[in-house]
Amino acid sequence: MDVIALDDPTDAQLRQWHDVLAAVHAADPAAGPEPDPERPARRLLGAEPGARRRLWAAADDARLAAVAALRLPGEPGAGRPGEIDIQVRPGDRRRGLGGRLLAAAAGGLRADGRTSVIAQVLAGTPAVPFLESHGFECVLTLRGLLLRLDDVPAQRVARLLAEAPAGYRLVRWRGVVPAEHAAAFARAKYAMADFAEYEGTPWDAHRVREMAEVVAKRGDDLYTVAALSGGAVAGFTEVVVPDGCTGRAAQYDTAVVPEHRGRRIGIWVKAAMLEWLAATRPGVREIETDNAGDNAHMLAVNEELGFRVERESMEYQAAVASLPASP
Repeated sequence: MDVIALDDPTDAQLRQWHDVLAAVHAADPAAGPEPDPERPARRLLGAEPGARRRLWAAADDARLAAVAALRLPGEPGAGRPGEIDIQVRPGDRRRGLGGRLLAAAAGGLRADGRTSVIAQVLAGTPAVPFLESHGFECVLTLRGLLLRLDDVPAQRVARLLAEAPAGYRLVRWRGVVPAEHAAAFARAKYAMADFAEYEGTPWDAHRVREMAEVVAKRGDDLYTVAALSGGAVAGFTEVVVPDGCTGRAAQYDTAVVPEHRGRRIGIWVKAAMLEWLAATRPGVREIETDNAGDNAHMLAVNEELGFRVERESMEYQAAVASLPASP
């Protein structure tokens, strides 16, 4: 079986890529919703500002047995880790395919001047021992949460909205941030200290517009609710509703600027988001999100809203120098 680079994947290869993801999901359906056959193409081929993507597959004739996607944020040589995702059909495991794809991706990382790489995997799956056997170490535990909107009493949302913090007002937008809020929204994004440190790239008005445009090009809808103090964005929350939503939306960023914390702004903007989606997107019946296991505050906010833990995942990291070389 050959390992091939998919620099310009064909429609048939994209369908095969989805088939790999569907086979992996079928082996562990508790991991999340069944993959949408349209989403791999949009995700793999869609241009993403500030990042590039490389793809490989282990192929036997026209059939893909395993796939690997490498995301490279920033410019070549950037001091930020690459991000690798490897998926192997259950029936093709224990044949060394994952290791060969990792070696191919390691070559891509070295060529791009990267020194480290991260991978996010579900707890209790074969991916955990695979990564550990190749020198990856767990650096972060994530809890996957799910909110079923039918289980959220309307009076709970109404109560949270009525408890609006004094001196703040809500604004909301769909898609690209309006021009009058763009600079303030970028400052709020940048104030997310942990995110800014990880990404290493300053948020500005251009970048927040660009990120929203990427979501739109996929065919998805980005909804944002923000709390304003004067003209400053004190906190915000974002939800992405997939194209042709069949029930589940994805929570994106939620953050409160440090000097505005302690006023329950986070749960206030989240409640406003639930009210907005109920009125405009009744097809959304669930919202999924990930929280760092040590983020006690946001876990408490989500638990109060009604989110429940569905799964646990881990983020692993390895030095590129420790990874296998391509044969």
